[in-house]
Amino acid sequence: MSAQPEHPVARKVAAIPHTINAIGEALTGEQRARFYGEVLAAEEAVVPAVMRSWWKVAMLAKAPAAERSRANAAAGRNLVSIDDLMTRLEGAGG
Repeated sequence: MSAQPEHPVARKVAAIPHTINAIGEALTGEQRARFYGEVLAAEEAVVPAVMRSWWKVAMLAKAPAAERSRANAAAGRNLVSIDDLMTRLEGAGG
């Protein structure tokens, strides 16, 4: 008997390229409209910060079980303490 999963589990999510089009394509319709509106309205010096902020939103949306995790957090279920999270991250080499 093996402790390995029957089917390989991909733990990493492929990064979204840090371009306006790639970020926009990764967002939902309403988010996409807000993103493009913010990028188009931003001063040139602020565009990278707007992109970074929305890139994070897009990456989090791609995370496996992201919606379930949000629902659990909203309901107060399956919460993890900061100490436990740090232990998990340290164990994963983070």
